[in-house]
Amino acid sequence: MSTSYSIRHAIHPNDSKTYDTAKLREAFLIEDLFQKDAVQGVYTMYDRLIVGGAQPANKPLPLESFPTLRSENFLDRRELGIINIGAESTVTVDGEVITLANKEALYVGMGTKEVIFHPAANGADTFFYFNSAPAHRNYPTKKVALDQAETVEMGSLENSNHRIIRKLLINSVVETCQLQMGLTELQQGSVWNTMPAHTHDRRMEAYLYFNLPEDQVVSHFMGEPQETRHLFVKNRQAVISPPWSIHSGAGTYNYAFIWGMAGENLDYNDMDKVQPTDLK
Repeated sequence: MSTSYSIRHAIHPNDSKTYDTAKLREAFLIEDLFQKDAVQGVYTMYDRLIVGGAQPANKPLPLESFPTLRSENFLDRRELGIINIGAESTVTVDGEVITLANKEALYVGMGTKEVIFHPAANGADTFFYFNSAPAHRNYPTKKVALDQAETVEMGSLENSNHRIIRKLLINSVVETCQLQMGLTELQQGSVWNTMPAHTHDRRMEAYLYFNLPEDQVVSHFMGEPQETRHLFVKNRQAVISPPWSIHSGAGTYNYAFIWGMAGENLDYNDMDKVQPTDLK
């Protein structure tokens, strides 16, 4: 079996205030999401979102169920979002072969029996990032190319936050039960993401940082707005963001990140913004 999962429990904000660096990283940072010829995942107790990565190099990798799910198939009671952050490759969904270029997304509905991640045909590095959330009904499998995304340009070079936001798997583009995913790219010379920062009590979020040189880092800011903390994050590492936490970052180099959300509200703009001067 090439699939491995761990569990992260929900943390009360009052408890997180007492954490040292090691404990903060243990609770919220996912450092080893991609392992060659393996599927790695973290089952979080925040809206029961699963954060996962598949790195097929020498063989196809099936998305397998695991004991915590208590289901024969991974998607018996779940929906799935996949974004390709590596070379162009394919995903097989119940026998249908779907090609995903770099940064393209795929939604897979509840009830799907088989999902298989394939290595790139030319042997190039292949990385599939995925999020999965509980679902209440089946929606059709749908591929979303970059030109099909709802795209927004925000920020400015003067404020070091010029960025392109591509809303790939959200309810204005593809029908989902609760899962939403998208991709934000910082433009050259810009390093700040998600500023002004915000929280959203009705859903949690996960960030995957990528396209970051191996010798560079992003400082991810988290915590309650009046009690912030930071995590230094490397390329292809992910952060679990509770509903009570801000989720913002600044890098030593421009980068991209994938945001994924689950919860009771599909309204992308449902958030409580916090001005930079009000953060502590």
